[in-house]
Amino acid sequence: MSLSRRGFLRGATGAAGAVALGPLLAACSRGGGVDDPARVVHFANWPLYLDRRVDDAGNQLRPSLERFTRETGIDVNYREVIPDAETFYHEIQPYLAAGAPTGWDIMVITNGPTLTKLIQQGQVEPLPADRRPNFDANALPELRDPAYDPGSRHTMPWQSGITGIAYNPQLTGRSITSLADLFSEEFAGQVGMFGDAVDMPNLAMVAAGVDPATSTPADWRDAAGLLRRQREAGIVGSYYLQNYVRALTSGEVAISMAWSGDIFQKNTTGDPDGLQFVVPDEGAILWTDAMVIPKGAAHQADALTLMDFVYRPAIAALISGYVAYVSPVVGTDTELVRLADRVEDPATADAYRAIAGSPLCFPSADERAGLRTYRELTTDAELAKWNEIFGEFFVG
Repeated sequence: MSLSRRGFLRGATGAAGAVALGPLLAACSRGGGVDDPARVVHFANWPLYLDRRVDDAGNQLRPSLERFTRETGIDVNYREVIPDAETFYHEIQPYLAAGAPTGWDIMVITNGPTLTKLIQQGQVEPLPADRRPNFDANALPELRDPAYDPGSRHTMPWQSGITGIAYNPQLTGRSITSLADLFSEEFAGQVGMFGDAVDMPNLAMVAAGVDPATSTPADWRDAAGLLRRQREAGIVGSYYLQNYVRALTSGEVAISMAWSGDIFQKNTTGDPDGLQFVVPDEGAILWTDAMVIPKGAAHQADALTLMDFVYRPAIAALISGYVAYVSPVVGTDTELVRLADRVEDPATADAYRAIAGSPLCFPSADERAGLRTYRELTTDAELAKWNEIFGEFFVG
């Protein structure tokens, strides 16, 4: 896969999302509660973020969703219409503000300002604690009570990922182990940085020796100073919202901020001469994309059934075997090995085993201990201060 869930060209998808929303909104006139099944779910997700296969006739199929429909009788209208969380939110916000159904029953939103806003403004439905047996049995312990949603009252993780460093060893000439390498004149003009409002500031704080989750505005200014010195010294070759993998491959940059799943997908076999991803000595950022039910969703009962269904390890393995991010489900790696033993295609079997054995997809407890989480911006004043301090580095 040359594009990934986070590397997709956002502009093209944004237009598609706006178009796709219309017919769904027209079809929805009321919100159904969790005891009101209707046998249909409208599911909005990011691109390339669910398992797929192509049959002999060339039809694109979704094995996990096919199995869900066979077992439950619930049809799923699955659309890849989320280019990024905030763009998608702007499309649906007028309907949420008016108390009208958005047309979606499940949407996947990254933890950060947009998800915090949705929860604080009461624009997502609370999830009944007694209606999620698979989640209760199989969710990773550290994801059951996340800082962005204490007690998982409104969210269930879809996948997680790590923001760290990727590098091209043919260009660096050595292994990369530290965030300091992103700020070193050794790689002047060869460093790629993200130009976003979340990952870049948070990773810069880790580089400055600060835990983002407990950071203060003074810490933000220190991190911004580090970024400013990096830019003024000519160390940054380019800021990216996407396409950094292509830049690493082509030699445009030698080292870059990166998302773990992107690099794993690019280099599944772990070729020592290929692109490498590293969790730096100072730590990296663990982020989570979470499933939520928007306020007033028309098919809440069916949405909750699907959200809990993907917490079965065998189903999670189908998804992880394609997307190669960090699964929130205990036992997914074991199921991936079993899946590899059953498939006929040797290349697919090897890919499943590689994913199951990768610390980028299934980090150990010690590896997780070195991961940090985003600073939660819980007030408008905090968000305004954050944008004031870091805004000069944002692109797009």
